[in-house]
Amino acid sequence: MAKLSAHLNEEEMVRLVSDLIAIPSYPGIENQETRVAEFIHDLFTKEGIPSELIHVQDGRTNVTAVLKGSGSGKSLLLTGHTDTVPPYDMKDALIAKRQEDKLIGRGSVDMKGPLACMIMAMVALKRAGIKLGGDLKFAGVIDEEEKSLGTIDLLEKGFKTDGAIVGEPSNSDICLAHRGLEWLEFEFIGKAVHGGKQKEGINAIVKASNFIQLMETKIIPQLDRRVHPVTGTSTMNYGTITGGTQPSTVPGSCTLTIDRRWIPGEQYERILHEYEDALAELKAKDPEFKCTMKVMDVSVMKKGYIHEAMEIEGNHPLVTALVQASEIAAGRTPEKTFFPAWSDGGLLDSYGDIQTIVFGPGDLEAAHSKDEFISIKQLVPSALIYALTACHFCRD
Repeated sequence: MAKLSAHLNEEEMVRLVSDLIAIPSYPGIENQETRVAEFIHDLFTKEGIPSELIHVQDGRTNVTAVLKGSGSGKSLLLTGHTDTVPPYDMKDALIAKRQEDKLIGRGSVDMKGPLACMIMAMVALKRAGIKLGGDLKFAGVIDEEEKSLGTIDLLEKGFKTDGAIVGEPSNSDICLAHRGLEWLEFEFIGKAVHGGKQKEGINAIVKASNFIQLMETKIIPQLDRRVHPVTGTSTMNYGTITGGTQPSTVPGSCTLTIDRRWIPGEQYERILHEYEDALAELKAKDPEFKCTMKVMDVSVMKKGYIHEAMEIEGNHPLVTALVQASEIAAGRTPEKTFFPAWSDGGLLDSYGDIQTIVFGPGDLEAAHSKDEFISIKQLVPSALIYALTACHFCRD
């Protein structure tokens, strides 16, 4: 560990995170993430680490790097996204501000801070002259906050490793799994008439209410019975409901959106069929019931891909390596838990057949907020954990 620690410096890491924050990479920026990718590529090149810029689409670019191993060990991917959400109401969002242990700025925790830790893990291994048995790869990918086009592009270009760590903020605990995710929209069709002639109309809000009641009595109890040992139950949330124009008019339409999260092992087609069957049941009881269901546009991924779930066994060699590294570098045994959000790990696991963990410094609750920050004291230990994990997992 001492050999690696000699090449990791807190001030250098703070500067790196600050430099990454200073480069805007949110939607609306020309070529969005490409300047970040170029910055990372230049850094790797200066450190003598082979790196490549890979165009994905619309001028937006992934960046990859590799420390070649001897060929006698397993390969590992360290990966994270280079895009961020917009500044929103965050003041001076691209100027990193240091307040005691906090480094504040847009993208500090989601996820330019974790990316910096992965980058410096590679750099420390290179500077220390440590040769691994298997390849250690890095990928900074575009578009995770929207359609995950960066990770999909990697997979479609044949990218493959024996294991992967997605550096989303997990408070330095090991996330063995996360749920799959879909956003669905239901449009209930009624007949609008003046409120004085209610009997001649069809109230779309009432039809939506009938659907909700069926969810509460039939579907949600089923979800509560589907339990994964790590992620817990499947879930469903009513996100928005809109309908009608004014109190004196029977509403002719009503739109309901839901967030559906499923546990590893559930099948996406079955999930959709459950809602289709519910709509058919309501239609059979009420000839006036009309509703269309679709995946929300914002949730649609590239054809052939969905926001799938992710899971890895708790005794997988990558998990064991990460536990050992954490105990050595940070003096703590990380909790084995689940990631409450979705990540590109769902794509790596489900479509790339790459066993994946979510693990990174920082608190997910700070992401996207006006006070987004990462703990400075977590930076060096996290870089060291990533490097030591590679030493354990990629050994001969």
